[in-house]
Amino acid sequence: MLHWPAGSDGRGALLTGDTITVVQDRSWVSFMWSYPNLIPLDEATVRNIALRVGQFRFDRIYGGWWGRVVVKDGPDAIRRSADRYIARMHGQRPGR
Repeated sequence: MLHWPAGSDGRGALLTGDTITVVQDRSWVSFMWSYPNLIPLDEATVRNIALRVGQFRFDRIYGGWWGRVVVKDGPDAIRRSADRYIARMHGQRPGR
């Protein structure tokens, strides 16, 4: 992961590679330990990622694949996505 403070016209950008991935609708992200093997991350790791990333100032998230970009409110996308991910791990059916 790379934090680019000058990215997104000075609002900051996060280049996430594949630990945090921008999903199809591009207003959410997801978390994965191994994409080739479809192995998800555990709750503690997802919480830790969201906490650590929350320390940076950024607006945009560039995912690891072409066209996968959260164009605004990146920190909110990560927080909402982490909450949804963890809720689902506990069998809850979170809203979209």
